[in-house]
Amino acid sequence: MSIHKLTYSHIRKKMKDGFYNIIKGKFLVSDDALKNWRFIIFLSLLALIMIGSSHSADKKVHKISRLNAEVKELKSEYVDVRMLLMQARMESKIIAAMESRGLQPSATPPKRIMIIEKKD
Repeated sequence: MSIHKLTYSHIRKKMKDGFYNIIKGKFLVSDDALKNWRFIIFLSLLALIMIGSSHSADKKVHKISRLNAEVKELKSEYVDVRMLLMQARMESKIIAAMESRGLQPSATPPKRIMIIEKKD
């Protein structure tokens, strides 16, 4: 039973020493520091990529909201122009516009002309 306690306390001391070594930065200057530096540089590059990706996503979200607002504005402008066009195409508006130029609607209705071709 004392062996188990000895092993547990030994592991606990090693973990404590390892934690203090990380806090003090000894892992950066030790003999195998090169692999630690490689890992730190790799993590830094991943962090930079994540930050860049986040900024890119934010830009896209802002662009989408700006384009949605522009689409709403253009739709309302389309409805207004279509309403004006429908009013301008009304027969009463056309008659009023042509009266100012001296033109009036015909009193006789139009006649249909039919052309019949004879086959030889």
